[in-house]
Amino acid sequence: MAWFRKEKKPRQPRRERLEIPADVWEKCEACGHTDIREKFERNLNVCPECDYHRRIRATEYVNLLLDDGQYEELDPELRSVDPLTFPEYPQRLARATQNAGEADAIMTVTGTLGAMPLFLGVMDFAFMGGSMGSVVGEKISRMGQRSLERKYPVVLVSASGGARMQEGVLSLMQMAKTSAVLSQLAERRIPYISVLTNPTTGGVSASFAMLGDAIIAEPGAVVGFAGPRVIKQTIGQDLPEGFQTAEFLMEKGMLDAVVHRRDLKRTIGQLLRHMSGQPAAAGWTSP
Repeated sequence: MAWFRKEKKPRQPRRERLEIPADVWEKCEACGHTDIREKFERNLNVCPECDYHRRIRATEYVNLLLDDGQYEELDPELRSVDPLTFPEYPQRLARATQNAGEADAIMTVTGTLGAMPLFLGVMDFAFMGGSMGSVVGEKISRMGQRSLERKYPVVLVSASGGARMQEGVLSLMQMAKTSAVLSQLAERRIPYISVLTNPTTGGVSASFAMLGDAIIAEPGAVVGFAGPRVIKQTIGQDLPEGFQTAEFLMEKGMLDAVVHRRDLKRTIGQLLRHMSGQPAAAGWTSP
């Protein structure tokens, strides 16, 4: 009897193949953990597995630190030139501008943090390794002059391989130029907080990056002047493991704090209120 038998119908092959786009996935550079990009982004580009702080862009730091991501950019028209007619330097600048989408290796803005007005400068490693040229020095100096006029505190987030070799001594002069304007802030007791990210090296670490009234760094950030190989060749001694990490420098007293990226805004806000003698804004809570 047919109704007691279950007829097996041939299974139709599924022609539609679902594929996840390759750009959805991100891989941690430190531990190799692979996860969806959205999860990294929700975690402020910190690896959810090993807590490695991945490098982020200048605009991302600006949006992270300032209230509601509202800000006014300063001196966006400044552009690097080729004063020494260095071979292929104009072409490298053009490629860096195209790839990074920024005018130079630093972005300077004004906005509020916890309802306190301030000036914020953020270096962008995506633009020629965050190298410090004349434009970087000029933007920091102009920001410092505005701070002297308005009495606003200054926060600088560093990410750099050092001075820009294509500008020679003009690049090295920015070390003295930025240090001079920051010394004026210190004389007027205007707070300056330096935030070190991975990496902060070369002429940047030898100038404004280490001159803050408070110097804080992200976990695992590489901070130093020369590379380990150069130092070892110079002093002729073996170096401690991890001697250029933020944690090592914190242990030796060169930093004031190592702060997780999610706590940067809260920590900087507390420091600025303490330095300025201002209470927290009513109803303001850090993220």
